[in-house]
Amino acid sequence: MRNILGAIFLFTILVNSIPSQAVEYITLSDSVEVSLLTMGPGQEELYSAFGHSALRFKDPMRRVDVVFNYGVFHFNQPNFYLNFTRGKLYYELGVKQYKRSVRYYYKHNRTITEQVLNLTQEEKQQLFVMLMVNSEPENKNYYYNYCYDNCSTRIRDMIEKLLGSQINYDYSYANDSLSYRDLMDMYLGQQPWGDVGIDFCLGSEIDRLADGEAYMYMPEYLMKAFDGASISRGDSTVSFVKETRILNKEAPMPDASSPIKPLHFSIALFAIIGLATHRGLKYGTRYKILDYILFGSTGLLSVALLLLWVATDHLSQWNLNILWCTPLNMVVVYFLATNKFPHILKYYFIVYVATLTSIIIFRETIPQELHISFIPIVLGLILRSSYWIYQLGNKTENN
Repeated sequence: MRNILGAIFLFTILVNSIPSQAVEYITLSDSVEVSLLTMGPGQEELYSAFGHSALRFKDPMRRVDVVFNYGVFHFNQPNFYLNFTRGKLYYELGVKQYKRSVRYYYKHNRTITEQVLNLTQEEKQQLFVMLMVNSEPENKNYYYNYCYDNCSTRIRDMIEKLLGSQINYDYSYANDSLSYRDLMDMYLGQQPWGDVGIDFCLGSEIDRLADGEAYMYMPEYLMKAFDGASISRGDSTVSFVKETRILNKEAPMPDASSPIKPLHFSIALFAIIGLATHRGLKYGTRYKILDYILFGSTGLLSVALLLLWVATDHLSQWNLNILWCTPLNMVVVYFLATNKFPHILKYYFIVYVATLTSIIIFRETIPQELHISFIPIVLGLILRSSYWIYQLGNKTENN
């Protein structure tokens, strides 16, 4: 009896520790439940604002309660920040006990929704084996992509690989025809500086309209897609979701975002530019330090845009912010600093003003959304460029 109890205890420890070698050959019992876990948005970090998805296998008969999570990454991986910037950051499929997996979300007041999937016993076993194989060291890593390859799309793709044409989605949740950027913006109300960073760094590709399948890159839309989906079983059709449970409900919390918004900052900057330009015209003071800051910062930021464009594998290509945040402004700073005013400088400012004015006028029709916080900055660039057109015109006439 002592040996039997010892063997049972050892088996329990092996299962609860969840190394893949210990569980990949388990045959799940008839009591197993497979469910999609959707963790609601949180405000702890920028990436947590979009929520999270995972798959749970709960089998009381086999003492298995594990969560498969495609959202695992490690800060200690080599060249972490360089790889993140280049869009080559490895994420992986992690396997943990359920209680350990959800502890963080309970602690941070995140809503947890569980949708029990209406799968046959054979499909549950097959999906379990597929995920276990995918969690092996040689298979678990993948290059994360914000929109096309993340914790939600991996689950969607795994389900489609399992069920093929048997699963049918009702895409009515996508009737509002939002772009990838619009979908991101829905979750960034309390992350205004993160929203600005995303809109500055990511290019026009994420302004494409997302179809019903693409919406599922957001965890909450994956949940909606599963809720409205059905499975064909021969001549009959059954709902894909058998039962929905709210495991934890987010308690109302005050807005934790910074009281100073990007728009406040850019409006204040425009006010300073306007006042300085007015005084410059009235009293003949040029306020070059303001131009060094304005043209110099946009010139330096444009270098970051170009590096993201040419040296990364993610969604920073074809970034039209380069039209107003241009590296040519570094040349402007050089001429202003050295008091060299070649004729071409005036023509540069004329073309620049025309470009910036077109961006403002046609901002609703250009293929990339211009963040509202950038508009006062663009207007400030128009104002200072126009000031220099006037100054250089007077200089030419005097010469």
